Amino acid sequence: MRGFRAEGASAVAVLDDEERLVVARIVADVALLLGADAFGEDFGAPSEAVPEVDDPFAYLRGLEESIREPSDPAILRLLPNAAPTDREVADEFRRLTDAELRGTKVRRLRRMWDQLSGGSHGADSDEWVVPADEALATAAALTDVRLVLASRLGLVTDDDAERLHAEIDLATHALETDDDGALPVDHERVWLGMLYQALTWLQETLVEYVSGANEETDV
Repeated sequence: MRGFRAEGASAVAVLDDEERLVVARIVADVALLLGADAFGEDFGAPSEAVPEVDDPFAYLRGLEESIREPSDPAILRLLPNAAPTDREVADEFRRLTDAELRGTKVRRLRRMWDQLSGGSHGADSDEWVVPADEALATAAALTDVRLVLASRLGLVTDDDAERLHAEIDLATHALETDDDGALPVDHERVWLGMLYQALTWLQETLVEYVSGANEETDV
């Protein structure tokens, strides 16, 4: 894996086939959490449109559902309360903004999935190409993916992050010394943690690209 670098009018990272597949899958999974259809299929009507349904009251029930605070903590990180201390204000804000916010996030995730799936460079390319004018949106989509992973990993404080780093170091040592069975390693958590770290690093290199591009523009 290689982080993003400026190449022409784009930011380009390099991921092998397995890395691209893993990142693309988690991107699609986060979109599903937000209510999108499976990527690779038609997304249907835009989020602001009223869908055609057999039940005339289904859309109204959908609006009613959007007022409620999400029960999944990962979704709550993606769609946080605007006023945590005032439930009435928070519910009204959610009612007015939920559909649009979900739609924006899904569109950004879909575009990132398209980039990872090959786009104009073909599915066999190992390059993840992000046009300059899409870099900020891609960085925002990476933030959403990282928020979901952080929720699943229970990362709330800096101490939580440090403990995760220690667990990953322990797992790496166990693999290098063939002591995997003797050391207390949660393989699924370590795998998610390594993915979280990789996406954090990729996002940092993309933000550095954006900062560098802005500096060039300002000169």
